[in-house]
Amino acid sequence: MLPLRLIKHNALQLRRAFSTTKKPDMEVDNIVIGAGVVGLAIGEKLTRERSSETTIIIDKNKRCGEETSARNSEVIHAGIYYPEDSLKTKLCIRGRELLYDLLPRTNIPYNMIGKLVVAQTQDQHSYLQELHEKSNTLGVETHILPGDQVIAMEPEVAAHAALLSPSTGIIDSHGFMDYLEQQITGNGGDIGLYTSVTSIQATQDGYLVDLATPPDESGDITTVFSRRVFNSAGLHADKVSNLLLRDRYKLYYGRGIYYAYNGPIKVNHLIYPCPAKNLAGLGTHLTVDMAGKIKFGPDINYIDNPYDYNVPDDTENRQRFAEAIQSFMPHIDPDKLHPDYAGIR
Repeated sequence: MLPLRLIKHNALQLRRAFSTTKKPDMEVDNIVIGAGVVGLAIGEKLTRERSSETTIIIDKNKRCGEETSARNSEVIHAGIYYPEDSLKTKLCIRGRELLYDLLPRTNIPYNMIGKLVVAQTQDQHSYLQELHEKSNTLGVETHILPGDQVIAMEPEVAAHAALLSPSTGIIDSHGFMDYLEQQITGNGGDIGLYTSVTSIQATQDGYLVDLATPPDESGDITTVFSRRVFNSAGLHADKVSNLLLRDRYKLYYGRGIYYAYNGPIKVNHLIYPCPAKNLAGLGTHLTVDMAGKIKFGPDINYIDNPYDYNVPDDTENRQRFAEAIQSFMPHIDPDKLHPDYAGIR
């Protein structure tokens, strides 16, 4: 990945006259702000479908995908939890379909492992039935399983019943981002790291964007004219938007902690409890990564600092985690849980 000062030589030469006194140092067709998985996916599509245009992806970190894209459960969700007509549901289902179409044609590690959402009561069983009916409406395959069948499939799990989602999977998120990076540069795009956006000004036919390299007050400022600007800045998307639309947006941050488990345990699916009614989260669940490592999480705690990835290692928090897990996996030993990492959403 190139620093911005080297990318300048690859960009289009300035050809237009500006009425403003701020003269651009370079001109491009597209700037994508944020090189997490969303920004990289946008960049990949722009460089693939608009190959005659110039595209730069900018990120303030020294590597791509250092924040939310690297700190999550790495799950390919089926798209069954949220309201049928919501954008979240539509994008989740479409994204899953696109991923499963792409992945077999690449070397990106993935596994359509399937997921069990387990119910412990008749009320929760009724919730699963509603979820199953909604899934049928959405065209997403699910199956209701009785408790004895669940236990036969997953002996470690306690369940009154469960919803099986066979199209839920896991993916190596870093492998996916590496693939997108390679596609972008192979298609002629550029990725400028260790660079932040300090100003965005609308013009008649595009935007003037000030970029600082390194991303602090000492950074050299490069002014870029771009026909289009894509905001994929993740936890900082509100700050980027507010550079253009003053004080319009504010994000609220929820930190979730993941615990690893070093005891002997064997599962064949991802295991989720029934989610809370307000859908603030999907509950403390069990996931497996591509290396076979089991982790539980995340919980949810609202914080003010989007950089606060602190993972407290205290007995009280571990006990809360253990109690949540033991509601559906009663034989988990709390002493074999240890904090692993945190993500912010």
